Amino acid sequence: MPLLDIKQLKKSFVSPEGGRHTIVDVDEFSLAEKAQVALSGESGSGKTTFLHLIAGILKPDSGSITLAGREMSALREPERDRLRATSIGYIFQTFNLLQGYTCLENVLLGMSFGPGVDRAFAQALLEKVGLGQRLKHYPRQLSTGQQQRVAVARALANRPKLVLADEPTGNLDHKNAGEALDLMRQTCRENGAALLLVSHDREVLGRFEQVHSLERINRAAAIQEAKI
Repeated sequence: MPLLDIKQLKKSFVSPEGGRHTIVDVDEFSLAEKAQVALSGESGSGKTTFLHLIAGILKPDSGSITLAGREMSALREPERDRLRATSIGYIFQTFNLLQGYTCLENVLLGMSFGPGVDRAFAQALLEKVGLGQRLKHYPRQLSTGQQQRVAVARALANRPKLVLADEPTGNLDHKNAGEALDLMRQTCRENGAALLLVSHDREVLGRFEQVHSLERINRAAAIQEAKI
């Protein structure tokens, strides 16, 4: 059984004109445990919506998302929140760090929504990503690359089975992007987490052995691309 199994997934939104616009229309997609897969897709292809559906942030119009044997769309919102907190780590393009909290506090807060706070493990993660001397620094006192490292540590804080990464190197320069990506992949491997990353950057995609085109698995994106 795959870690992630998606079937006949659809999500649409109401357009400003009042009609419904389909963003995600995926017939089938799966991800094995500990796999590392990249999805390519241009802006507007539904990448973020697809990840939000997998994370349970959005609820699909129809279809199923099964994570570690649990069908997410069948769960009530509090149950989806719990499953997300304990089984999924999310790395955002803009990092989404809380500016009023230190590096260590950002990771500890992430833990508070999951199984519980483990200060020693939080510190170990930050040390692993090279921030052992920055535990008490605030995001504003860090470089962009260092903030990304905090985001990686926070995503892995609850020992998730799956890490989702949405254009995680989009705000980094070439050197920092490569280092951040290597760190992300290595840390996921060491913690036994699968990684699903979406990006439009060819250099980022070229670092993955498994790359799928979102336009190929997402019928809505393919239709939109054909119209352009």
